Amino acid sequence: MGHHADMSWEVNEAEFTSVVDLAGPRRYEYFVKRAASHGRLWGLRGEGGWVIAEDDEGDQHFPVWPHQRFAQALATGRWSDAAPMAIDIDAWVDEWLSDLARDGIRVAVFQTPSDEGVGVSPQRLKRDLETELEQFNL
Repeated sequence: MGHHADMSWEVNEAEFTSVVDLAGPRRYEYFVKRAASHGRLWGLRGEGGWVIAEDDEGDQHFPVWPHQRFAQALATGRWSDAAPMAIDIDAWVDEWLSDLARDGIRVAVFQTPSDEGVGVSPQRLKRDLETELEQFNL
């Protein structure tokens, strides 16, 4: 693969605040670009396994974030025993999203303390990430 994980990406206070305040669709865009360029994304994992969110309709969503700092901000309340864990982008695109689709689980992209995140089908997220990843594999 042509892209590489940039381990040194830090999210400072200013970036954290401005990104968290973006509207959902803009956070989704930010997630796709950052996950692709850094080669990883983040979920929350507790003793019982990966955190799964349920919406009002009872649909299950797997919450993901572009950086551990954003994920950490949600490790409170009922998720307070969970900690951010990285997932490799290639594994996510090639295996995880197919598994989630098969299990009928959607993805909640970039939840914030004040906003529930953008719910998308694994199929759509796979398409969007593959399109973005192509730019790194030229």
